[in-house]
Amino acid sequence: MKLSKKQEGDFTPHEEGTFKAVCVDVTPLVKRQTDWGMKEEFRIVFETDANPREDGSPQCVWSRAFTPSLNEKAALRKFLRQWLGRDLTAAEETEFDTEDLLGRGANVVVVHETSKDGEKTYANIAACTPMRGEGIKPSGKFTRKKDREEKAGGGEGASYRGAAKPSEKQADAKPVDDTQAGEDWTRVKVHVGKHAGVELRDLDPEAITKLVTNWLPTHEVSKKPSADDKRLAAALKLAVEAINETPKEDF
Repeated sequence: MKLSKKQEGDFTPHEEGTFKAVCVDVTPLVKRQTDWGMKEEFRIVFETDANPREDGSPQCVWSRAFTPSLNEKAALRKFLRQWLGRDLTAAEETEFDTEDLLGRGANVVVVHETSKDGEKTYANIAACTPMRGEGIKPSGKFTRKKDREEKAGGGEGASYRGAAKPSEKQADAKPVDDTQAGEDWTRVKVHVGKHAGVELRDLDPEAITKLVTNWLPTHEVSKKPSADDKRLAAALKLAVEAINETPKEDF
């Protein structure tokens, strides 16, 4: 794949391939205004055993952005299930501190993707599985994002300790009525199929696409759609637009 000559911030993405890795950071929660609405997100950072950079520092790769939800259908829950090689225990579901992930080994598959305009290349984690064989240890050269923020004078999310309990997130969420769907469609709950009861913001693009393909046509020919049907249909159409337009970026 042809890489762009200049990355954002002159940063060269991690090379493609399969590598041994170790978790060196769980970034603070940050609020971002995206095409999906306002979201609180964080990322997981790994050092790998890929060839060191020119300055001798290990190559690092960032996970996709996760919302702090442990819902069974949430992207974070799926990532942890793959990484740990098991689902979360009942105790972990009640309280899971992502700080416990620091120092945990993994095998990661890194792939490159380019932005729509072809100007930037991003390294993404296509798979993260349990460490097999002898692992690697953190180099000690990586400075965590929260430490950089504190050194620079703090900042929102600098003391973030990890993913919030699902109950905390659900307690903050407000119900979305028909008039709100266009403004905050990410909080619209699915009421059909296996994802019933899950907010759209906790579904991955593949799950949303399947709803659009399999359920939306049925709704559009329905003579008496319910209020929930109308709300979900409007939100799904906005979701598709967001999926097609949202850029991938590291932070």
